[in-house]
Amino acid sequence: MSTVGTQAPDFTLHNTKREAVTLSELRGAPVVLAFIPAAFTGVCEKELCTFRDALANFNKMSAKVFGISVDAPFSNAAFAEKNGLTFDLLSDYARAAVKAYDIAHDDFAGMTGYTAAKRSVFVIDGEGVIRYRWVAPNPGVEPDYAEVQAEVAKLSSAAS
Repeated sequence: MSTVGTQAPDFTLHNTKREAVTLSELRGAPVVLAFIPAAFTGVCEKELCTFRDALANFNKMSAKVFGISVDAPFSNAAFAEKNGLTFDLLSDYARAAVKAYDIAHDDFAGMTGYTAAKRSVFVIDGEGVIRYRWVAPNPGVEPDYAEVQAEVAKLSSAAS
């Protein structure tokens, strides 16, 4: 299970250009993983736009931000374009990361057999260790954005 203080499960997922992004290759700086249930839904749009609007702060802390959903790279690309997202959206279409991070939302939206990601945020330090984990009690709840930034700031100040 992906808990605070443990090594983050590694993954290789495709971004909107269908390029492979491997978590372990991002070592050296904090990484924020924002898992969302589905592109083109209201709460997911609000969440990723909030991360977009705070991206300058994350950049100042040398943190990389990624949105992750089970949607196809093509859907994620359209979603990113519609919302002016300037960070990578990764496609976990095989649900490997969702399962590895123990955030599978089975039978999502009452659709038997459809597994989405539970809305969740992980902050991973430069050595690949999970330092913050938040999982929504239901898909309509957003993360505490200030808390996420504060956790990244702790990592940035510890690295200085």
